[in-house]
Amino acid sequence: MAELASDGSNPDVSLLYDINGLARDAPPWFDRVMGFVGEYGIMLALVLVALWCWWSVRRRDTLGDSVSGVASLLWAPLAAAVAVLVNVPIRGFVERPRPFNDHQGLEVLVSGKTDYSFVSDHATLAMAIAVGIFIAHRKLGLLAIALAFAEGFCRVYMGVHYPTDVIGGFALGTAVALLLAPVAHALLNPLVSAIARSRHGARLVRSRSAARSAVPEALDIPEPRIGSGPEENDLAA
Repeated sequence: MAELASDGSNPDVSLLYDINGLARDAPPWFDRVMGFVGEYGIMLALVLVALWCWWSVRRRDTLGDSVSGVASLLWAPLAAAVAVLVNVPIRGFVERPRPFNDHQGLEVLVSGKTDYSFVSDHATLAMAIAVGIFIAHRKLGLLAIALAFAEGFCRVYMGVHYPTDVIGGFALGTAVALLLAPVAHALLNPLVSAIARSRHGARLVRSRSAARSAVPEALDIPEPRIGSGPEENDLAA
């Protein structure tokens, strides 16, 4: 199925040349930065956003919200792993070569890419993690999704993927993260709840300050008013 992207009049190829052409016109130092960012930098940034999300959901008002948020965050890397596994047979079926194998004049910023091109593992990983973060925390999830889109752009800029490889990765990562989320939560919520109740793992789910502020609410039980009930009135009589 390599002929899907072999025609120079294909919009997929045209967009590839347009985006990758930016690398040809950019200074060498900028291309080196983009190569690092597209290969490692954005994925590291997503890890930092995930840690920020974990720090935030631990401080939510109720224990249930914290448990749900941590469970969603745990699902993010698991969804990414599942999506990459699903991509293995997809790549073997499509068998699309890397764009630099079929098209001349591309500025390839990283070497050693010998596997098939569709779909992009980087785009799949980034979007699956981003959607998982979005389930846990909407604002940080939007930031993560923006990083995932930047990852897709970088892969085309680097000359190692067609735009449709990236779009396919976005679709695959999103589908796995969303469609399997109910099953994942059914399995992860009890696990995270057990960790929250444990002596040594509680701080992984609930921050100390959030737990302390919730104590007065949990113990706010009104005391009985002696002498105000009908039984007390009868005894007094």
